[in-house]
Amino acid sequence: MLLSLSLHNFVLVEQLHLNFQQGFTVLTGETGAGKSLTLDALALLLGGKADFGQIRHGAKEAQLAALFDLDGADTLKAQLREQGLLDEDGTQVSLRRIIDAKGKSRSFINNHAATLAQLKQVGQHLIDVHGQNAHHSLNREAAQRQLLDAFAGNGALADETRRRYQAWQDCSRQLQQAHDRAESLALERERLEWQAGELEKLATYAGEWESINLSHDRLAHAAALLQAAAEAEAHIGGEQGLQHTVARCMKILSPLAHIEPRFAECLDMLAAVEAEAGEIVSNLGAVAAQVELNPAELAAQEERIAQLMSAARKYRTGPEHLPAKLDEIRTALANLEAAADVDALQRQCRDAEAAYRKTAGQLSQRRREAAERLSAQTLAVMRELAMGGARFQIELPPSEPAAHGLEQIRFQIAANQGAPLRPLNKAASGGELARISLALQTAVGQFARIPTLIFDEVDTGIGGGTAETVGRLLRDIGTRHQVLAVTHLPQVAAYGEHHWRVSKHSRNGQTFSRIDLLDTDGRTAELARMLGGEILTDTTRRHAAEMLAAAQNHMV
Repeated sequence: MLLSLSLHNFVLVEQLHLNFQQGFTVLTGETGAGKSLTLDALALLLGGKADFGQIRHGAKEAQLAALFDLDGADTLKAQLREQGLLDEDGTQVSLRRIIDAKGKSRSFINNHAATLAQLKQVGQHLIDVHGQNAHHSLNREAAQRQLLDAFAGNGALADETRRRYQAWQDCSRQLQQAHDRAESLALERERLEWQAGELEKLATYAGEWESINLSHDRLAHAAALLQAAAEAEAHIGGEQGLQHTVARCMKILSPLAHIEPRFAECLDMLAAVEAEAGEIVSNLGAVAAQVELNPAELAAQEERIAQLMSAARKYRTGPEHLPAKLDEIRTALANLEAAADVDALQRQCRDAEAAYRKTAGQLSQRRREAAERLSAQTLAVMRELAMGGARFQIELPPSEPAAHGLEQIRFQIAANQGAPLRPLNKAASGGELARISLALQTAVGQFARIPTLIFDEVDTGIGGGTAETVGRLLRDIGTRHQVLAVTHLPQVAAYGEHHWRVSKHSRNGQTFSRIDLLDTDGRTAELARMLGGEILTDTTRRHAAEMLAAAQNHMV
């Protein structure tokens, strides 16, 4: 939703700041007053071509800025965050553009420098313009397809079609690679088989490296271990060892323990020392019993360690990782064999294509049914808009299989009786195109995702009851979207929830445009001007008041 628009030294505007509301807003004013200035400014902010003639006479540069609320625009928020243009908790986006006297411009998104392509990408999610010479989403096939699928409730089916198409294409690429790389795959398979065989022959296993290193260290230091165990055992358990000394101390203290309590405590501690010493002697004895001098076994282990080290260097890994390396090679070999299995890949591709065509066929059927309903509903609204001789039809010509399905989507229009059907943007005048867009938005408005819709001169070439119908339809769309309409008909303006008047005034020999938000009295006066011209009479004022009251009562 558009929250605000600020202009500085833009065309006839010296300084202007507008705050916009939800619902239906109309902009009116005399011819040449600058009603389209806001649309021109928004077009520039959404990536339009800049021109130095858009700078107010006498100024060095023009500055434009707009602020949008991103509520509900989850896709756009994700894209902006991915590009680093929106904080994680950000809910608004500001667009700013500066144009200098040479026609060059600088663009910013949330105060980050941006390209025109980025502005256009953002704009496609924020505003849709309908009117004379206007670029709008309904002219793009992708948008037409999205609109038709939303109208038909095809979202999940369209996503599934896209996924199955991607699966088919992935399989087709693998099959082509298998054909292209048949010889190289054979060489690679031979290399992997040889490596797997070599490591299998080595017969290493998880934990072997750690185990053999520990065993090797014991064998390599067997003599030192035996000597240390014997000496330590002598010092602890020998005739003059620790155990003997402790026993003598206990014998000395024991007779006097009942007299001196601290002797009793010492006896307890000496008993613990004696028990610990006995445990140590037992452990040293066990070491002496288990360690042996075995030069042959030591040599065998050294040879095994050398084998593991050599293999580790060859495969550029640690010796302890050789079992995992063998598993890795086996996995690569299995994948390679699967990739080289052309027959299996062909079967997979046939199955993937069949699955895609089945889903895409279901999608096509639902699109055909929805196209008839949408065409009929749109045409019914067009007839309300004084286009009784027009025809509207959604054509679905077949196309090559693609992610979006098996057909193209073409919104076709014949604006006049007897005229051939042609693409939407080539078969109607500016005013007719705007009314056709209005009819489409009325028919599918609840499915449209773009929050702000702008209608420029949608009422060109109509009047009377048809103009009231336009106003009513715009007001209805305003219940679901933010709608801005530039109009010259009072019947349309009367239906606006908010009314902006554009006017010109002169100061110091220069002409400026200004925009004012009108209250009820101001709206009555503006509608009277639109009805009767510059000279206002009591009759035109009364007629304007009645028109405004009738439209507002209709809205209640």
